[in-house]
Amino acid sequence: MLLVNTRVLASLIEGVGLFAAEPIAKGTVVWRFEPGLDLVVPETLIAELPEAAQAFFRRYAFPCPFFPGGLLMGFDNTRFVNHSATPNLDNTGPETIALRDIAEGEELTTDYDELEPGFTLE
Repeated sequence: MLLVNTRVLASLIEGVGLFAAEPIAKGTVVWRFEPGLDLVVPETLIAELPEAAQAFFRRYAFPCPFFPGGLLMGFDNTRFVNHSATPNLDNTGPETIALRDIAEGEELTTDYDELEPGFTLE
């Protein structure tokens, strides 16, 4: 569940991205798992879905070591956070934390490898 105000806008990184709609101070918890809103969907269930639904999960859900048992799917716009080798968000713990001060209008980015070791862009 996002804990800060954000907007989905066109991204210079990839398609669309998630942008800060307010200044975010270093150390702010930006996202946390909220049971009932955020879901861990078993991969066996995803494999039974129609191809279009499987493609959606492959693009927007991800394995997360802090929430095992399947792919993590957020109910909000966290799925639009793009990858960066120099991210402004930290996902090395169960909450997503601002690594530094983030200006209003700045794109929120994370290192996908923190959540999915060995991640490569397709």
